[in-house]
Amino acid sequence: MILDVHGIEMSYGALKVLHGISLGVEPSETFAIIGPNGAGKTTLFKVLTGEAMPTAGTIRYKGQDITRLPAHQRARRGFGRTFQVARVFNELDLRTNVVVAVESRLRYSGGSLGRWWRWRPTAAVRAEAEEILERFGFARRRWQDEASYLSHGDRKRLEFCVALATRPEILMLDEPTAGMSPSDRREMTQLLLRLKAETGITILMTEHDMDIIFELADRLMVLNFGEVLAMGAPQAVRDDATVRRVYLGQGHHPGHRHA
Repeated sequence: MILDVHGIEMSYGALKVLHGISLGVEPSETFAIIGPNGAGKTTLFKVLTGEAMPTAGTIRYKGQDITRLPAHQRARRGFGRTFQVARVFNELDLRTNVVVAVESRLRYSGGSLGRWWRWRPTAAVRAEAEEILERFGFARRRWQDEASYLSHGDRKRLEFCVALATRPEILMLDEPTAGMSPSDRREMTQLLLRLKAETGITILMTEHDMDIIFELADRLMVLNFGEVLAMGAPQAVRDDATVRRVYLGQGHHPGHRHA
């Protein structure tokens, strides 16, 4: 098991948002977290990526306890991350965005960046960045475009390129198709399927689009008001009567508040 999460609780003052969440993710698996608005998905995702520290519980990654490790330390250990609102270097061109990520990985791992006074990336670094951009459909003529001019869908694709340049073992995707047009969503789904087939990378994701979830996920977990409602294969979860009732808007429990 690459990620083993046990008994995660999270409170903001008197408000308890997560109630003893446990889950396990296997290597090369795509595991999805879904739930209605206020279910606690965003809070759980922040805890798993190190943006927030849980009130109780443990998170183990490849057997090591990372519960208290901040996000940048998890990234160094193999976590890749994307956000609901894409985070890229707007003032840099596409290729430089990816070059920075490649060089960051090499610097941490002790790889060669060339002589210390070199201000241009090495040919190997440039080639790796360009290969990643090509894989995600960015034509050569666009590599020197400033990222600030990208459409929303292209900005999300560039963020994927940056995340993959760090060569993560587990890719954490927070609403990867949020705000995309239907055609961009279809394209992103195909890119993720191809990426999975080519690399066998482990993916943990949240996503509102159920068509995408059922196309990508090997297993999924349904949250409702900070509690696990169901977990299992997509079809089994789809057929679960309680899940269907919650998604029809009848899942409110008195005394609970939205997360």
